[in-house]
Amino acid sequence: MDAKTKGISRRTFLKNTSMTAAGAALFPTIIPSSVLGFGTHTPPSDQIVMAGIGYGMMGIPNMASFLTKKEVKWVAVCDLDQNHLIQARDMVNEKYGNTDCTTTQDFREICSRKDIDAVCLSLPDHWHAIIAISCVRAGFDIYGEKPFTHSLIEGRALCDAVQRYGCIWQTGSWQRSVANFHKAAELVRNGRIGRVKKIEVGLPQGHHDFAGTKGQETIGPPPEHLDYDFWLGPAPYAPYCPARVHRNWRWNMDYGGGQLMDWVGHHVDIAHWGMDYDSTGPVEIQGTAEYQRAGVWNSPTQYRLELKYADGTPMTVAGGHSDIRGGTKWIGEHGWVWCNRGGFETSPSSLIKEFIGPDETKLYQSSDHYQNFLDCVKTRKQTITPAETAHRSASVGHLGVIAIEMGRKIRFDPQTETIVNDPEASRLLSRSYRKPWELPE
Repeated sequence: MDAKTKGISRRTFLKNTSMTAAGAALFPTIIPSSVLGFGTHTPPSDQIVMAGIGYGMMGIPNMASFLTKKEVKWVAVCDLDQNHLIQARDMVNEKYGNTDCTTTQDFREICSRKDIDAVCLSLPDHWHAIIAISCVRAGFDIYGEKPFTHSLIEGRALCDAVQRYGCIWQTGSWQRSVANFHKAAELVRNGRIGRVKKIEVGLPQGHHDFAGTKGQETIGPPPEHLDYDFWLGPAPYAPYCPARVHRNWRWNMDYGGGQLMDWVGHHVDIAHWGMDYDSTGPVEIQGTAEYQRAGVWNSPTQYRLELKYADGTPMTVAGGHSDIRGGTKWIGEHGWVWCNRGGFETSPSSLIKEFIGPDETKLYQSSDHYQNFLDCVKTRKQTITPAETAHRSASVGHLGVIAIEMGRKIRFDPQTETIVNDPEASRLLSRSYRKPWELPE
């Protein structure tokens, strides 16, 4: 074989041969290792070469889960903090008993590599869209953290890119791969409580000091191990202080969205699953919030959204309101179903033991969120939390933030994804980027 054929990447070969049934039928299930240059030990159709971008919080546990999978070969790590970078590199090298894992502080170096099949993105929200679209354009499949993006316009752009480039996308909304959430959504979808009259979604409130930097707001030079200007990236310039960055960035609206955006990809995602709302959104949104605006943390500490969907179903999303129980609750004509992490209740109680028959609606089944992604990378089938699903879940939070900011009800067209007859609110569907950063086309 010539040099050009030997150098073809696994992702290019598989995407070119498995995007259509006809293409898949022309090639054997196991591709000879010599074709793709991976040696003769592991069939390349079984090996997935991965890299990680972002190791401030979720990056380490995400990578740890992937490293337990026999088909994964982790080759590179990327982070703007040298301390995080060293920790991630050493973790990979210890796993493989070598020093082969490469490091970089620039995600574009990862995107330039031809030997990588998939990446795990565990980034602050304000970086989600730019880096994800860059990775999609590079031909990578992606496991990306929630919320999907930092604005609704970014979400649509990322969905379009995922579709255009044939990317396999899995969102870190892992509750869909947990049995009680799956069973609860199936019961609702199959009409066990009759027509759903109302949905209640309870999320956390306040600010959780993940990094132990609450009150550390003295302005000063950033530490040498952190490329702070790069970390700010497309966000507005702001002077460095410890409370602004690692883990606690989520409490500043320039980089995250508080508890609402941190959790909308979990419990609202499950609410949508039970209602078959994965490709739509609310048509009316209004909201209120309370803030503790002292210092750099400016996200709502208590909030309440009232939404309505096109079928007339109302949904309340709240944090810090005692009448809304934490988790997801569907209230129907003949009872209710509630689920949370470690919790599952129904009324009547007998519902929880009901069997979903062979002729009823069966929801996508997964018992391992990471394995589901890897399996889909190999088969090119859609994951349990694909891009469009994640975007629609996050859109509830984006629209809620806008309604709170406006202080009035907004109307939304989920087909065109536009706010109706409100130019002022419509401007908040997107965010300005600090130069030279821009959203990749």
